[in-house]
Amino acid sequence: MAARRRAPGDRDNRRRAERLGRWAEYACLLMLWLQGYRILARRLRLPVGEIDIIATKGKVLAVVEVKARPSLEAALAALPQTSWRRRHAAIHHFIARRPHLAGHGIRFDLMAVLPRRLPRHIPDVWQAGR
Repeated sequence: MAARRRAPGDRDNRRRAERLGRWAEYACLLMLWLQGYRILARRLRLPVGEIDIIATKGKVLAVVEVKARPSLEAALAALPQTSWRRRHAAIHHFIARRPHLAGHGIRFDLMAVLPRRLPRHIPDVWQAGR
């Protein structure tokens, strides 16, 4: 079976999207920090899933997904239920190795990065069992 070749433009688009995603994550990290959150992890890759940002404020552990999209609706649509279930499994894997976080409440947030706007933080966008 022959390997699929990528057009040069595909690579450029992928690099551009990667740069935009990294910039969006940095903007969200800064905004969370300014709002009083303590950043525990970013770009976390675990066997059961990935998490963009894990932050804590008080006794709340926020699992934050960052989406850079042209509209809020597009950002919300980019998060199917299956992706939240993977994040749910991943955060429990993360907490299992950090017992001091066991008493924290878990919240799943979205930070939408829209063109020419500050990131929009939407707390509690998903709950397990809903």
